[in-house]
Amino acid sequence: MNDEPKWSPVPGNILTRWAGDIDPCNVLPEYPRPQMRRNSWMNMNGVWDYVIKPIKEDMPSDFQGKILVPYPLESSLSGVKRTLLPDEKLWYRRSFTINDTFKGNRLLLHLGAVDWKAEVWINNIKVGEHTGGYYPFTFEITEFIKDGENEIIVAVWDPTDTYGQERGKQTLKPSGIFYTPVSGIWQAVWIEPVPNNYIKSIKLTPDIDIEELSVEVEVQSEDEDINIEASAYDGDKEINIDRCSIGETLKLKIPAPKLWSPNSPFLYDLKVQLIKNTAVIDEITSYFGMRKFSIGNDNAGIKRLLLNNQSIFQNGVLDQGYWPDGLYTAPTDEALKYDIETAKKLGFNMIRKHIKVEPLRWYYHCDKTGIIVWQDMINGGGAMETLRHLIIPNLVKGASLKDTSHNLFGRQDKSNRDNYKKELKEMIDSLYNAVSIGLWVPFNEAWGQFDASEVSNWVKKYDSTRLVDHASGWYDQGSGDIKSVHIYFRKLYMPKKLNNRAAAITEYGGYSLLEKGHVWREDKEFGYKRFKTKDELKNAYTSLINSQLKPLVPRGVSAAVYTQLTDVETEINGIITYDREVVKIDPEIMKELNTIKL
Repeated sequence: MNDEPKWSPVPGNILTRWAGDIDPCNVLPEYPRPQMRRNSWMNMNGVWDYVIKPIKEDMPSDFQGKILVPYPLESSLSGVKRTLLPDEKLWYRRSFTINDTFKGNRLLLHLGAVDWKAEVWINNIKVGEHTGGYYPFTFEITEFIKDGENEIIVAVWDPTDTYGQERGKQTLKPSGIFYTPVSGIWQAVWIEPVPNNYIKSIKLTPDIDIEELSVEVEVQSEDEDINIEASAYDGDKEINIDRCSIGETLKLKIPAPKLWSPNSPFLYDLKVQLIKNTAVIDEITSYFGMRKFSIGNDNAGIKRLLLNNQSIFQNGVLDQGYWPDGLYTAPTDEALKYDIETAKKLGFNMIRKHIKVEPLRWYYHCDKTGIIVWQDMINGGGAMETLRHLIIPNLVKGASLKDTSHNLFGRQDKSNRDNYKKELKEMIDSLYNAVSIGLWVPFNEAWGQFDASEVSNWVKKYDSTRLVDHASGWYDQGSGDIKSVHIYFRKLYMPKKLNNRAAAITEYGGYSLLEKGHVWREDKEFGYKRFKTKDELKNAYTSLINSQLKPLVPRGVSAAVYTQLTDVETEINGIITYDREVVKIDPEIMKELNTIKL
């Protein structure tokens, strides 16, 4: 008898090569949280039951089909490929049995990301709910678990672009630079056994100037007679060890540290333990990098971005993290890693993660590969308006609008602004330990922008270890660490009104080439400047870099972000096709052009 679950991708659009590597009995088997690892965990990814019902209906008893978690409902890899409408609710269900080795422990249910509002039941008892489509959340489910078979149900409501919440580029009517919506579970689901007193979270802050790593440990415990111990390692060699009480901060000296950089992405290993008397009662393993992101003057007095106190030209590529078969969810971990490694091979030392927060393993691969990340916050608020979002900023160089008028970009509702701030904090909290993240981008091209100076100042205070691009593209409010401009329809130019900030061209290019057989749709395409052959594209890119970008570097441009790494749906201005099969410009040529030194 064949017990393998029934699942296959829904045909109709292109697939990536990795779609064929998916095992529905063992989906995304890699540990989801690389910087806080435990040995025991239970992968809940796989084939679940699902049903879509009107939003007002109660919990269903009948489920209509099968869905592969964690691929979003609208994706081919989910096995469903159906849009969830704002007046509907998506219900998931599966049964599971707790491993005997887990018994006697507390049980934590982790959900990597569910878009947008998630409610969770275990054995028909509601254990909690969460809003926000991009961040991990956890429920303790110990008291709801019984011997033998258990049942989990997850209900999801996702209004996409009809509610004003943070949703990125998702829209119910995909076109141009806005894409297919993503609903439901789209990151890993897993269960983890922990002891009665356990490590809940860690916060790692390197300081290369004093050669020290600060380790803050949040502990779930009512026992005050517990110590925390942290040990740093270079391979098998113990570098240092420190011990403290709950509520204190560990300080690990890292003498003559090996610094992390794109050229040398060295990572130290870390072990954190809870100790009562002499017994280890909980242990997690992690890693960290000794690096410093800052801003300062070069020898010519020009404001520059610094890495480890040295000027570096951050040459980046825009990466939206979409997949033709999985949408927000890469088919496999190898696929997730491919984009990062390819960006590095193309000569880029930075990726701007655009309007999306990735699974934690994506940042792990950036840390390991050695590529700096500029992380965008997800946009929400009102819909894009042609006049304010496209015509004025692209035709009037340096156009300015004050964003303290909250109705300007659809943020007149205080609860909507509060939700943005809640999710901004969630993003920073969940990604704080990522070695590669060097800059936060609270707003992009005025989409849902409000009080950008105030938001920027809050981010700088909340995370003083990274830089901020407060308003990427246009409607600069004079804050943050860089003066950020997007340039698509004119020759590249030196940004003005720097206000003691570094200059950066944070989007440019967008050159497009349609590769037949490797596109989302043959009958529809979008790009900023179109070319018919690879030679035309190569020559245009060469001219753009050599004749326009490089002359601006000695004048003060400290970073640039080319649009973009891959095609996305009908937007075909990627260096790589949407299915990741064709690199449109020879990587060796790209690497030579993109290697820009100060």
